[in-house]
Amino acid sequence: MAVGIEDYGQDCGSMRITAFLDIPGQDNLTPLARLEKYAFSDNVYNRQIIARGLLDVFRDFSNNEEGFLTVMEIVVRLSEDAEPTVRTELMEQIPPIAIFLQESRPKFPTAFFEYLMPIVVRYLTDINNQVRKASQEALLILLEQDLVAQSDIENKVCPILLDLSAPDSDDEYKVEAVNIICKMASMLSRTTVEHMLLPRFCELCSDGKLFQVRKICAANFGDICNAVGQEATERLLIPKFFELCSDSVWGMRKACAECFMAVSYTTSPEVRRSKLSPLFISLISDTCRWVRQAAFQSLGPFISTFANPSSAGLYIREDGTLSIRPPAQDVNSNSCQPSNNITLMSSSANAALSSSEQPMEIKPESSTEETSAEVHTKLSEDLNKDLREESSDCCASPGEEVSHLCQGDTAAAGATEAAKESSFPGMSSRLPSAEDVFNTFLYWRPPLPDISQDLELLQFKAEKHNDACSVPCNNCVASSEIKKVLESLQEHIDDPDVQAQVQVLSAALRAAQFDSVGDCETKKMEESGDNLQNKMILDETAVADAACNQVQGDTLLSPASQDDISDQSATSVLKSTDSEEQHRGTSVFLRKEQESNPSFEDDKSKLQDIIPQPLLDQYLSMTDPARAQTVDTEIAKHCAYSLPGVALTLGRQNWHCLKDTYETLASDVQWKVRRTLAFSIHELAVILGDQLTAADLVPIFNGFLKDLDEVRIGVLKHLYDFLKLLHADKRREYLYQLQEFVVTDNSRNWRFRYELAEQLILILELYNPNDVYDYLRHIALTLCSDKVSEVRWISFKLVVAILQKFYANGANALGLNFINELVVRFRHCSKWVGRQAFAFICQAVVEEECMPVDQFVEHLLPSLLSLASDPVPNVRVLLAKALRQTLLEKAYFKSVGNPHLEAAEETILALQSDRDQDVSFFATIKLKQGNMDSITIEKQN
Repeated sequence: MAVGIEDYGQDCGSMRITAFLDIPGQDNLTPLARLEKYAFSDNVYNRQIIARGLLDVFRDFSNNEEGFLTVMEIVVRLSEDAEPTVRTELMEQIPPIAIFLQESRPKFPTAFFEYLMPIVVRYLTDINNQVRKASQEALLILLEQDLVAQSDIENKVCPILLDLSAPDSDDEYKVEAVNIICKMASMLSRTTVEHMLLPRFCELCSDGKLFQVRKICAANFGDICNAVGQEATERLLIPKFFELCSDSVWGMRKACAECFMAVSYTTSPEVRRSKLSPLFISLISDTCRWVRQAAFQSLGPFISTFANPSSAGLYIREDGTLSIRPPAQDVNSNSCQPSNNITLMSSSANAALSSSEQPMEIKPESSTEETSAEVHTKLSEDLNKDLREESSDCCASPGEEVSHLCQGDTAAAGATEAAKESSFPGMSSRLPSAEDVFNTFLYWRPPLPDISQDLELLQFKAEKHNDACSVPCNNCVASSEIKKVLESLQEHIDDPDVQAQVQVLSAALRAAQFDSVGDCETKKMEESGDNLQNKMILDETAVADAACNQVQGDTLLSPASQDDISDQSATSVLKSTDSEEQHRGTSVFLRKEQESNPSFEDDKSKLQDIIPQPLLDQYLSMTDPARAQTVDTEIAKHCAYSLPGVALTLGRQNWHCLKDTYETLASDVQWKVRRTLAFSIHELAVILGDQLTAADLVPIFNGFLKDLDEVRIGVLKHLYDFLKLLHADKRREYLYQLQEFVVTDNSRNWRFRYELAEQLILILELYNPNDVYDYLRHIALTLCSDKVSEVRWISFKLVVAILQKFYANGANALGLNFINELVVRFRHCSKWVGRQAFAFICQAVVEEECMPVDQFVEHLLPSLLSLASDPVPNVRVLLAKALRQTLLEKAYFKSVGNPHLEAAEETILALQSDRDQDVSFFATIKLKQGNMDSITIEKQN
């Protein structure tokens, strides 16, 4: 009976498909003749099997030149089969055949280009949809493997694709062609894409007939931009991108929002800031919810394209880890903190994350002081201009001014912050050198003039003004002014911000009216002995009088002297020694802003100049509960996911912009949001540095430690990475809290305890031996008794690491105590798993050389050898492995005359004759393995 393909079932793929060619039958045909017979059989299934098994056929005839050419001719004829399934099977086999021929035949280029490549190109225009899809996938694989010559790409592939994507082409062919053009763009050279495919791609972006074509272009726009580079992107593609972002079909706009980061990555900073940012704001404010949802998801990645490594003070290593840039390359990274000195991290890239890093202080230079004086002079002139504009209000309602200024340090601190904010943009460009970095002490501290005479004159004018003016009058004027403002706000009462202003002004109005009614009682109280408050009112009234006299033409003092007197007056009122940080003009400016906009104090802390401010405002709004209702229920999760990238872009000097948002996310009701933050808090700690981490991240980290297990696992997986960034004193506070990780919400969550053991192995290096012995030792021993085997085995490695920690740091006494505890807990354990663990620990101690050999043979070896008489075979198996595979292989036990060698050999002999086959096998496995190796070598020879 002849054997053919018909005798193979549908499950023949697991065997060599063309095995039938080697089976002699009644037809007396050669394998090639039999191949040709079944390749052109009337049975479709036979032809499918031949097409599916072509790779095996080429392997069989790869060494036969004549037979190889015959097989190629059969393939060409088979490619013209009328059955689509046969052609599909054939096309699916062409990529593996091409890869095989490239690896095994030196004449592959000619064979592939003459026989196989024309089939791929022809099938791109096949009438059957499945055949075309198979040819497209095969083409992409060949391009990815770099198996297609450049000449074939330019002369065969690209012309076919351009014809298929022509305006008059069939719709189905056009959609498939633009899809393959977009996918293959990243695999071709930039010249080929720019000269042959880019013009057609730009035309397809404006295709008004099929929105599917435009949608494919929008979805792959980033890949095309990356393929052609920055110049072609800005010249040709950005205008098309603007068209797609304003397309009438929301699917196009959504696709543009999803690829926005890739497009932004290939543009210059100027185009990114001036063109793409407004465009993205339009997408994030789109009328379609799905477009807004995609835009908000891409907002964080888009912001990350503004990152400047030189300003962030960080860089990414080759292994992908985030590291701090050395101080020599990052002078400005830490100059953002308001302090009297400039603190820079004096650590290298490798040691920047250690707890031993010490900050170095750079004293201010004289040139910086001169520059700061010039800047302050200009700032004072601008503020004086605002002061003159506000002078009438100062004279009309000095009581209102007193009510603000009498708040003490709060107003003083607010004035300083407003002064910083009013001239921060572009300030760094005024510096004469890179060494004169920004510092609030240098910029806002004016030279201290001698104003003793002016101060006496001012006090005299204050006493004179006290006799001429009265507080009730001022209160009346203040009340009338507040009423006018309230009336003007009534028409905008629906605005929440306006409502907040109305509440504040109403409270101020009631206070002013109360002061007016109770003036008599107030005057009696002043006379009775409240001298301090009286003096404050007098001094502040003098300040208001000085401002009025300045507007009315009082030329007694120069503008510079007036500023200095204002500063000194505020100092006498507030009893503060920080006179250099108080400017009356700044105080007036701040009061004006706070009265007109109560949210000014909060908004000004969100200002920065790294990215366009509208982008940051939109990002910060992602925590608004209203966004979850109108955009996406998981928008907070997307915000949390991209927050480290945004923080890296803004740099630690702008962390104040994100601090409130981060705290809001950390307290979000959704555990998925908190989990996302927990998994990235260690990266954020690297970005912020040790000072901001200790101040802002440690409290949130502590909260995560007490959260759900789904959140705690994020902290636990990177526990070592976070703790090593903290200083030693702060890190030591977590020793006791580490024990809380042993307890989980679900006892079946054994992977949580497994991760804890792995992290503790790394954490050992962060603490001294005494802390390890007092805290971590108990956790390790608890994990060694876990119900799950995997947790116990990793915990045994932790025990070995602890023992190595003791002896590596010279804490031999602690090591000896720990050994004695191990012997009692494991060697003499009533359960056999404990005794088995003791054998494993001893083997690991010898392998890792955790302790001196003489200490091992004295304290551990006797207990280890005593396991030879254990009644449980599994214990003796571990003992046999420890002795044969590890202990006896060490040089110490191989030395002649070793007193401990004899005892070990006697134990091995006893185990070799053990009644259990497994024990005797592992006791002699080395000998058998050596014999097997020698036998193998002899056979090879």
